[in-house]
Amino acid sequence: MAIETVHIQEKVTGQFGAHVRCFEMQRDIFSFEADASVIHEVIRFLKEDEELNFHFLTDLAGVHYPDNDDDHQFAVVYQLHNWVENTRIRVRTYLNQDPEVATITDLFLCANWMEREAYDFYGINFQGHPQLKRILNMDEMVSFPMRKEFPMEDSGRTDKDDRFFGRTPANC
Repeated sequence: MAIETVHIQEKVTGQFGAHVRCFEMQRDIFSFEADASVIHEVIRFLKEDEELNFHFLTDLAGVHYPDNDDDHQFAVVYQLHNWVENTRIRVRTYLNQDPEVATITDLFLCANWMEREAYDFYGINFQGHPQLKRILNMDEMVSFPMRKEFPMEDSGRTDKDDRFFGRTPANC
């Protein structure tokens, strides 16, 4: 039987108090927010607590929210899985315009590439990461292409011009 979400919330709030909040179900996954200052300890607790046993890091992703206030411009989203109870959990931590957060590579080795990808595409600095450098984009690249201010397409491209497809203002 899966761990009750109320039990998870009680254990996490008992351990971290006001540093964790916004507990809710999101598409069948129990989710909450944790302060960036304690995210490493929260992930460690979820993994090492004998009852919770979230031993598998399913995913770690960066997100850019340019319309949010300055302290919530970026987020790192962690998804963990307890295989024994078949329970998943999502933890979000919000970051400011100069995004920095502690690495969890000491807790989950697979976080290495996930954190590098979040750095590569969003510029999120994972403090203490063993080799934080670009993983998919060119090393010489100075921007972070998944940030919303990055242009989606080259404005000089003509291959997507409606003229080439027979579309005009008269027939659209």
